[in-house]
Amino acid sequence: MIRRIVGVRNGRTLYSDALGELVAVDETKLTVATTKGTIVVPLSEVHRAKRVPPQRRPTAADVIALELAADAAWPAPTRGRLGDWLLRSADGWTGRANSALPIGDPDRPLEAAIDAIEAWYAQHGQPAMVNTPLPLAAPVGAALDARGWTARPLVLVQTAPLPPLTADAPGVSLTKTPGDDWLAIYEARKKSLPPAARHVLSAPPEVRFAGVYDGDTLIAAGRGAVVGEQNRWLHLGSIEVVPAYRRTGLARAVTAALANWGAELGATGAFLQVEERNTAAVALYGGLGFTTHHSYLTREQPLSGGRPDAAC
Repeated sequence: MIRRIVGVRNGRTLYSDALGELVAVDETKLTVATTKGTIVVPLSEVHRAKRVPPQRRPTAADVIALELAADAAWPAPTRGRLGDWLLRSADGWTGRANSALPIGDPDRPLEAAIDAIEAWYAQHGQPAMVNTPLPLAAPVGAALDARGWTARPLVLVQTAPLPPLTADAPGVSLTKTPGDDWLAIYEARKKSLPPAARHVLSAPPEVRFAGVYDGDTLIAAGRGAVVGEQNRWLHLGSIEVVPAYRRTGLARAVTAALANWGAELGATGAFLQVEERNTAAVALYGGLGFTTHHSYLTREQPLSGGRPDAAC
């Protein structure tokens, strides 16, 4: 916990507290990974700092394993590598499928790795994006801050043990491929559905598309993919309910049907990604037993590119 000096008002010193993980320190500053992102605190502003009892957190290996499972469950059609780092492109459809994943060793200095990311995405006609799992990729986040990169809203990666998640799910159908009505619901949500999107949705070997119908009309949908060989995970995503039918238990039923299917294939845990600000979805998944494993920020290169002017 760091208490920093942020100013003076009416002769009184003003303070602000930050709680997080200390990831770097030098002669002039501290770098701290918080749940909201990475902050850099000049030592001249530090009033007080103290250790607090650590919360139970997944190990770096656990975060890496789950991020790789998420990549397998949502696979971009165009891919590259920088050492262990992944480069992914899907015609700009969804941040996860169009961002670099900086886990492991990029086989070059950090600044050179970021330069290579920017060049790779420029070659593909896209602005560069980087998915930074926290606090694992906090040093990457600090380097991107220095370049003026922006951040999308914080995303929670949540997990739950699969057996307690299972339940009866009457009226939910599961298919191996998405129908036109299923795709139409998702296209309306995402505003587009390019060919790359169909690859992302359908490429995993073990995938199911859930649907609930009122007569001939699809009113709720979802997608599940089972990934991994030894540690089997069920990825849950694309849960969508037509507005007129929301708050009727359909999202829970779709989730349960996919969970039952995943358990039959040997998955012992489920995971999903949800924006922290989506309080309704966070509450729904919390009621199903999901808790936050880690979080990430999707960082975006400024449209002008390059580092910000030092005079600005």
